[in-house]
Amino acid sequence: MCVDKILCGEVEENGMSEAFHIFSDGSCDLPPQLAKEKGITVVPFYVSFDGEHYQREIEEMGVHEFYQRMVDEPGVYPKSSMPAVQDYMDAFLPVVQRGTPLICICITTKFSGSMQSAVNAKNMLLEDYPDARITVIDATVNTVLQGQYVLEAVRFKESGAGYEETVARLEEIKSTGRIFFTVGNMEYLQHGGRIGKVAGIAGSILKIRPLITLKQGEIFPSGIARSRKKSMEKTIRLIEDYLDGQEEPIGHFSVAVGYGYDYEEAVVYRDMVLKELREKYGLQELPIYQIGATIGVHTGPYPLGLGIIRKSVL
Repeated sequence: MCVDKILCGEVEENGMSEAFHIFSDGSCDLPPQLAKEKGITVVPFYVSFDGEHYQREIEEMGVHEFYQRMVDEPGVYPKSSMPAVQDYMDAFLPVVQRGTPLICICITTKFSGSMQSAVNAKNMLLEDYPDARITVIDATVNTVLQGQYVLEAVRFKESGAGYEETVARLEEIKSTGRIFFTVGNMEYLQHGGRIGKVAGIAGSILKIRPLITLKQGEIFPSGIARSRKKSMEKTIRLIEDYLDGQEEPIGHFSVAVGYGYDYEEAVVYRDMVLKELREKYGLQELPIYQIGATIGVHTGPYPLGLGIIRKSVL
């Protein structure tokens, strides 16, 4: 039994105690232990290497295993599949039966139909539980940035913010989210239809590394580099350009590194970024999170980049 109302997400609203539960789909790429510690329920995506047999990410196929297969089987393009309506029904039902409001944060609708599955589950549950309070939010982002967004919801909850206030704050900040990233090559982006065939062929011939920005649910080309190191350096320039345009202290933002297969490379990259952003803006810490299979099927095994989103002032 929890005796601390703030830590349990309970606050007094109109004289009544309220708690709420936070959900996200598997695109949030939060480490399972962290999600458990923060009381976040993650509804996983599915991943397949043959297009027929799908396994739940993390629960049935670990992220390291996923990337290892990509590295060991070049030319094989895995696929992902969104959570089904029933997956959300099964996850939501115990919380709804307790009478607890819930917030579910889903990957951008421009990348997946996961949110629609969650909305359909909500509507079906409301038929039997008309008083249930269920809010489904389009994160307009994905992967590590979605995880940062979900952690902001946790931060609001832990600060004592109520259900409606948390929903409102989440809506306020989501348009500020950006991902600045690069990949090992253009092969997977081309295969997944994320870039044109001509650009993919040119990139493979010239060994070009693309620089890509994701904002408000869409990806935009942000330059090219002729080496991995140069592409890493250019992602730092991209986030600096973004921060310079905000005219706010770094403490008003949540920043994290996302990587795919190579953790050691991610540590080197994190140290590069932290050195630059500490000297220029005073950033003191920079967490590293692994990009999961939901996005990895499109990027290949070597995505690397930065996610940033403005924090709501508490």
